[in-house]
Amino acid sequence: MELQNPVKDALNALYHHPDDTVRMEADRFLQKFQKTLDAWQVADNLLHDSTSNLETLIFCSQTLRSKVQRDFEELPSEAFRPLRDSLNNLLREFHKGAPKVRTQISIAVAALAVHVPAEDWGDGGIVNWLRDEMNLHPEYIPGFLELLTVLPEEVFNYKIAARPERRRQFEKELTSQMVVALNILTACLNINELKEQVLEAFASWLRLKHGIPGSILASHPLVLTALSSLNSEFVSEAAVNVISELIHYTTSRESGGVQVQMPLIQVIVPQVMNLKAQLRDSSKDEEDVKAIARLFADMGDSYVDLIATGSDESKLIVQALLEVAAHPEYYIASMTFNFWHSLQVTLTRRDSYISLGNESSIEAEQNRRLHIFRPAYESLVSLVSFRIQYPRDYQDLSYEDLKEFKQTRYAVADVLIDAASVLGGDAALRILYMKLDEATACCQNEESEWRPAEAALFGIRAISSYVSVVEAEVMPKVMGRLLKLPQHPQLLQTVCLTIGAYSKWLDVASGGLSILPSVIDVLMNGLAKSEDSAAAAALAFRQICDDCRLKLCGCLEGLFHIYHRAVNGEGTLKVCAEDSLHLVEALSKVISELPPDQAKRALEALCFPVVSPLQEVLSQAPEMLNNRPARDFTIHIDRFGYIFRYVTHAEAVADAVQRLWPIFKAIFELRAWDMRTMESICRACKYAVRTSGRCMGTTIGEMLEKIQELFKQHHQPCFLYLSSEVIKIFGSDPSCADYLRKMIESLFQHTTRILTSIQEFTSRPDIADDCFLLASRCIRYCPHLFIPSAAFPALVDCSLIGITVQHREASNSILTFLSDIFDHANSTEGAIYSPIRDTVIIPRGPSMTRVLIAALTGAIPSSRLENVTYALLSLSRTYGAQSVEWARGSVSLIPLTAVTEVERARFLQALADAAAGVSVNSLSVPLEELSDVCRRNRTVMEIVQGALRPT
Repeated sequence: MELQNPVKDALNALYHHPDDTVRMEADRFLQKFQKTLDAWQVADNLLHDSTSNLETLIFCSQTLRSKVQRDFEELPSEAFRPLRDSLNNLLREFHKGAPKVRTQISIAVAALAVHVPAEDWGDGGIVNWLRDEMNLHPEYIPGFLELLTVLPEEVFNYKIAARPERRRQFEKELTSQMVVALNILTACLNINELKEQVLEAFASWLRLKHGIPGSILASHPLVLTALSSLNSEFVSEAAVNVISELIHYTTSRESGGVQVQMPLIQVIVPQVMNLKAQLRDSSKDEEDVKAIARLFADMGDSYVDLIATGSDESKLIVQALLEVAAHPEYYIASMTFNFWHSLQVTLTRRDSYISLGNESSIEAEQNRRLHIFRPAYESLVSLVSFRIQYPRDYQDLSYEDLKEFKQTRYAVADVLIDAASVLGGDAALRILYMKLDEATACCQNEESEWRPAEAALFGIRAISSYVSVVEAEVMPKVMGRLLKLPQHPQLLQTVCLTIGAYSKWLDVASGGLSILPSVIDVLMNGLAKSEDSAAAAALAFRQICDDCRLKLCGCLEGLFHIYHRAVNGEGTLKVCAEDSLHLVEALSKVISELPPDQAKRALEALCFPVVSPLQEVLSQAPEMLNNRPARDFTIHIDRFGYIFRYVTHAEAVADAVQRLWPIFKAIFELRAWDMRTMESICRACKYAVRTSGRCMGTTIGEMLEKIQELFKQHHQPCFLYLSSEVIKIFGSDPSCADYLRKMIESLFQHTTRILTSIQEFTSRPDIADDCFLLASRCIRYCPHLFIPSAAFPALVDCSLIGITVQHREASNSILTFLSDIFDHANSTEGAIYSPIRDTVIIPRGPSMTRVLIAALTGAIPSSRLENVTYALLSLSRTYGAQSVEWARGSVSLIPLTAVTEVERARFLQALADAAAGVSVNSLSVPLEELSDVCRRNRTVMEIVQGALRPT
């Protein structure tokens, strides 16, 4: 064909031309070619062409595989057999050829079988056809084995553009042929060099989880071959895959579960347990040890409920898993971490014992099991805790290596938490304190070895939530130790974090008050040592002031001194602006415990060091102000936000806002064009409104007037966001109705004038998002102001334009707004607005339904299906049979080549069920299946979207 040579030339240019521009052009040509109808024949011809090089063969096999998966419907029905025969010939031709090419052809044949029902395939379906081909042509068995391997994998391959019903049917066809497939594989065991390939194929078929009884599998030649392969000198990866799949198979619901599969379990477990000694064999290859460890981990994960009973056999498995956890290589040891968590959950969760009936039996059995596994978890703490110790060369670690080390520490911390859940926090603390005690003996100054002490403290911090706040044996010793440790930066950072983690204990402990001054001294050292230790110390200050606030009310002067130094950047403190917010929050929480008069004065003192620099900045000439970076404002404004959020005296905050309003007003006016500054000040105002509520008096009115005025000029989305907070607080207040109504109409009027096309939604998604969030708030908090207003129909029209915007948050806000309209209609309060709402929704019902179905079937990403589905079902629930007719009219526009009558009927029935009052939660599957059908490939999706597009 005329395209064969251009394809070859493009491939040659793509892989060998020195010019990037030429390679990019070749790549574009090839991608465009793959989407054409000609690609079928060209790819097939080149694969059969003996002169094609490897690059051409790989490209054409990938193209043919992709075409079969995604575009099979392009072909006429009579093309199936020639295509099947051609692929079969290629499979034979490449049975000893390039593995990459053979794999792609195998996947193409398997994908073809997904599309074509067994009765149309002929020869009793693909498995029987494959058996006959292997009997007729034994020389091609290696190639056919690869097809037999990939065949069950394609059941779960959603790249194949098959309808959901056909996919389910294909799975049933394969499971019905399981015995035939296993017989083929058993026969192939006689060819010794194919044993690995046979076992890989067997593992693949096991993933179908077809319910073959354990008594049959326990003595099956394939299972026995896999088990015997475990004992060979070199562990077979394929055999490990088979045993791993068998372990998962025995616990799957489809196989009948543990009871049905017990004969198989009784064969597998002893064979795996026989491998335990190899975990410690230093002569064993590390990959073999990894494979064996994987089997123990799989066994633990799958049989955790059996293990949790505490039988003698389960203790042996747990002991083996402890040996895996003790392996020096982290990636091997960590395979067990999920098991320790699952076992902890099973042991501590009351649901595990519910079948025992009465409380005394439940408590007795739980205590028995916890007692059995205590030694294992005690050993686990010792086995894993060394892994959180900093390496000696930590300063030389690359960014990626340091990131990996930190992830390791977090993973080990989770294991320590699991151990604390089983042992109790106090018992786990005793084990970790012993390590701290040993470590501190050789940690006397900054030059001495600090890493073991830091690791022990990291573990102690990890379990802080599980240690009793009244623990009086070990915690006083821990605090005594850490307050005297040397001031190495990493160690000091962990000391500060540990202090913060045990802030509740400091509040309750009998000696807590007496050691608080020493604690604060250590935190001050942390603030001055390094940026990391300063961040940790600031966080610890916040935690201590939160939990010990009553104790600290008498220490305000000293706390203010620290606060001033941190906020003003004075002295040697190394607190960055972001971390200083922890100190703002800390002081705010202590102030909240003061009597109102004292709180008011303390709040003024808290605001003073924030006000002064802002006033200084605002005193500059306007042209200089415009050139100042947003950070010069937001650093200070964010501190106000924290003050307004965490000081809980409503009147004191309202007074502070009233005094500060001239400054805030000036910032609004001078920096209204600056999104970052406006977001910061709107956030601060939001918290002021939330805390002060109705105490704000006239200030709230002035704030809303300013927002309306500036929104007309600058269209900052955060103005809408602040307004939604005002609606939440004041929406139901009759005294605020007039200015809230004006605000709603003003903001929505200007927003709908902006968002007049999908292009505007795309270029201004933040405005769309915040606009419809505000609209939803209006429905919930002041429907009496919103629904009768002229803004309501305008916003509904606006929503229909923007539903299909690709921005996730904007689209979700629009869909939520529509759902809120429908849900409100079904509420008691919403009934009184039915006449108004119906005059808006019913005339727009057909177009609204059409755009929602367009969104469902491909206009927006499938990740948002949940919101679209809910909106459609809510519409049906509200407007009943009428809405079903709207939907019928829309889906009738879709050609039958894209959606069959059966698929339409199933979709419409789900909507009818919703209209009849069936719970929407049970009706999502038919809608999701219509979505899958219409998204199954690019061509179908274009047809569907073209049919649903408004004319």
